[in-house]
Amino acid sequence: MNIRQYSDQFLNFSRIERGLSNNSISAYTRDLQRFADYLAENKVNISDFQQKNLDEFISGLSKSNLAVSSINRVLSTLRSFFAYLEREHNFFNLMKDVESKKIPVRLPKALTVSQIAQLIDGSFSEDNIVSIRNRALLELLYSTGGRVSEIVGINLGDIGTVKSESNDVRVIKLRGKGSKERIVPMGSFSVKALDDYLVRVRPNLLSKNSKSRNEALFLNQRGTRISRQSAWQIVVDSAKKCGLSEGISPHVFRHSFATHLLDGGADIRVVQELLGHASVTTTQIYTLITIDKIRESYSLAHPRARS
Repeated sequence: MNIRQYSDQFLNFSRIERGLSNNSISAYTRDLQRFADYLAENKVNISDFQQKNLDEFISGLSKSNLAVSSINRVLSTLRSFFAYLEREHNFFNLMKDVESKKIPVRLPKALTVSQIAQLIDGSFSEDNIVSIRNRALLELLYSTGGRVSEIVGINLGDIGTVKSESNDVRVIKLRGKGSKERIVPMGSFSVKALDDYLVRVRPNLLSKNSKSRNEALFLNQRGTRISRQSAWQIVVDSAKKCGLSEGISPHVFRHSFATHLLDGGADIRVVQELLGHASVTTTQIYTLITIDKIRESYSLAHPRARS
């Protein structure tokens, strides 16, 4: 068997047995293609791949223009791939002791509450009724802290109501990495924006679908599910409109969601659950932002903080 056949087997295993998302499979495919290109260029068969070849491949990654995070993703893919080959085809696992490269801690970009409001308001236009959909999408990004892929993947049946002692709470089901589901409450602003979209815009968009049926919550102009790229463009266009274009992406809403919750006193374990993080360690990076704000305020306000 050649690298292509082994790769196809591994991808099918990852998709069917492990239940990985389409995004993860796409990343695996790109990384394995990079590995296959190396084998082809150096005329090395996968069965003859040795330590010296691995060292050369990793060295080539380091010399390329790839970010450290991208290099680590390639290495992670190969670790999973070679573990599969070891288990299913008795390959020697060269990747077993290969560690990821250390990445300096970078604080995620978080906007202020005022900037988030500007971004959301910037998506609406009086002369464009579809902008009601755009505003609802941005409200949900901020209200739930969901990834953009999770938001565009929402179906109508994922919206529900939970009864509490004091009142009814609107909730929404999000499907995260590894198809893990979580229930997230919706804020009043997102509920209003979503209801506005469902009543005034979605029926018209759905009518443009020849089947006149689609369970997707957010539809495009053809009446089908809106894509990640389109959702991304909505964010970018809104940011440009209000002068916040530099470095703005859908993930900024997620970072801001987590930071604002922690600033407001939310328990980190609650934030972990809302974000769908498997480990609280991932969530803790947001506490660094809060600590930085405290340190800055202290140094500016305390009379004996500075020499």
